[in-house]
Amino acid sequence: MTDNKEFISISTKESHMDNEDDKIQKQIKLILETNKIEDLKMFLSNRHRLNKCNIMMNYMFHIIQTAGILMTTIAVGYDIKILVWVGVGLNCSASLINIFEKTNITIIKKYMQDIQNIKNNNYIDESEIDFDPTPKSN
Repeated sequence: MTDNKEFISISTKESHMDNEDDKIQKQIKLILETNKIEDLKMFLSNRHRLNKCNIMMNYMFHIIQTAGILMTTIAVGYDIKILVWVGVGLNCSASLINIFEKTNITIIKKYMQDIQNIKNNNYIDESEIDFDPTPKSN
């Protein structure tokens, strides 16, 4: 008779432990799913911001590059050496803007890949590009 009571006691403890494990697994799943949703919102928001920024940088690149070429051409024609260097400086600035634009495109592609992974349920929260422009709150 005592064996039966021990069995019931052990069985109840195991059942309680299984129930606790289920609760823990549900909490873990909820945390991970919430993280995926928050990451998805962040990726979409950041992609949108970077796309808008790239549009502006694209216009700036062409305007500054055109101004630099025009200034250099006029300065050479009239032999104004200081304006030649200003034109060269404008072209260097345009090139720098173009580099930033290309870097943003790389980040946008990475965000799109992460968005696709979330959609296909293959997302792992270990990004190669750690870019989060949102300020951290203390």
